[in-house]
Amino acid sequence: MIIQRVVLNSRPGKNGVPVAENFRLEQSTIADTVQAGQVRVKTLYLSVDPYMRCRMNEDTGSDYLQPWQLSEVADGGGVGVVEESKHENLAKGDFVTSFTWPWQTAAVLDGSVLQKLVPQLVNGRLSYFLGAAGITGLTALLGIREKGHVAVGANQTMVVSGAAGACGSLAGQIGRLEGCTRVVGIAGTDEKCSILVQEMGFDAAINYKKGNVAEQLRELCPGGVDVYFDNVGGEISDTVINQMNQNSHIILCGQISQYNKDVPYPPPLPPDIEKVQKERNITRERFLVLNYMDKHEASVLQLCQWIQEGKLKVRETMVEGLANIGAAFQSMMSGGNIGKQIVSVSK
Repeated sequence: MIIQRVVLNSRPGKNGVPVAENFRLEQSTIADTVQAGQVRVKTLYLSVDPYMRCRMNEDTGSDYLQPWQLSEVADGGGVGVVEESKHENLAKGDFVTSFTWPWQTAAVLDGSVLQKLVPQLVNGRLSYFLGAAGITGLTALLGIREKGHVAVGANQTMVVSGAAGACGSLAGQIGRLEGCTRVVGIAGTDEKCSILVQEMGFDAAINYKKGNVAEQLRELCPGGVDVYFDNVGGEISDTVINQMNQNSHIILCGQISQYNKDVPYPPPLPPDIEKVQKERNITRERFLVLNYMDKHEASVLQLCQWIQEGKLKVRETMVEGLANIGAAFQSMMSGGNIGKQIVSVSK
């Protein structure tokens, strides 16, 4: 069976900026028949995420991420439909997902790596299982619950950097749902800031490309910052940490401003900021959602409930066609999108 797939064409280098040409669309084949325990799936949606930048390096800098190999198919979060099955728990027509879905139009996969989906949980929006009701939503919810120490009635203020991104836009809303009384986002355009406040329910948002971020934070967070959901690292995070309260908490979700630099993860703080962190007893611990597999099912159900109730607003940037996944990746890494970046592969 002839298919199309996307392979890693070249590496941008540890300090390079990814471009669409780092990926290559090519024709390939898969088996016409499936073996016992296997299924053939048609790919519907693929997820494009910041962590994938690390997989473009020969050394990902992480013990849980495997590098993509040159001229081999890339992979990540995906959703598809079963077209043929020889797996006892999966039937033709079932919708399924996996963290390691190959970037190709169709595939023969081991049925044991696939999770069966219930479309009704997300009002039929299957792509949500890659975002708000998938690993992105889990990262936001479990990050807040496990590392944020948010408590109803504690009058806590949360700041979210990268707040218009896939995880940040959910994290601010979940922070509110979990008990924060004030949520402030940091984003890179006036449009993004407006969406955060008017659509996502943030109390305020700061365009870090305009004005003095430290001054705006002091004005918008007069009682200081109790919880910081950190998606970006770098100077923005240093500015926020300077205004954090005693015994406050950093949820170390991502460091996208550092992903194109040859630095360890998590990147070390500048000495003066590290001093602030230690003196104020601010927690800053690495957070891996995969360490909480036992809480995934209940957490996904909670996310789906909020979606159905309209309490969790979801934004997606949808790109059509497998051929455009490289451009989608470049756009996502440049910060040009609002919400989750999804590639629609098949209708």
